[in-house]
Amino acid sequence: MAQLPTGIVTHAQKVCSLYKRALLCLRDWNVDRLEFRYQAVKLRKRFDENAHIADLRLSKHLLIKGEEELFEKQHYQPHKFPESPGGVAYRREPLIPDSVLDRWEPIEKAMYPKYFARREQRKKEYIEWYYKQYPDQKLESKESH
Repeated sequence: MAQLPTGIVTHAQKVCSLYKRALLCLRDWNVDRLEFRYQAVKLRKRFDENAHIADLRLSKHLLIKGEEELFEKQHYQPHKFPESPGGVAYRREPLIPDSVLDRWEPIEKAMYPKYFARREQRKKEYIEWYYKQYPDQKLESKESH
């Protein structure tokens, strides 16, 4: 949801967005770099021809036609960067729980003494906060033992 536009999108921004998406579409269809570059120059020429149109109705009509043309020519399997949404590596980083650090050997913990001292202090503070927040839990845990 963070990528949703929150402000007013101007006509110039819409045209720039259309141009960028059209370039990405060209890249999807043209694997050869020279062919892609040739098609990109032709696309830029089409945009530059209509850059100085003062009539807003005509420019909006051209923008809508451009959006329709882009939709018709979109690639059936567009390129996605591996770590972007829809990519093959999106959200592949493992979420390692913090409890793994409790299983470190003392020699490993000795390499980072300040970090583990602070970590132990914060664990104690968290336990104190937890029992202050939920006092009934402390009574139940004592009764079960």
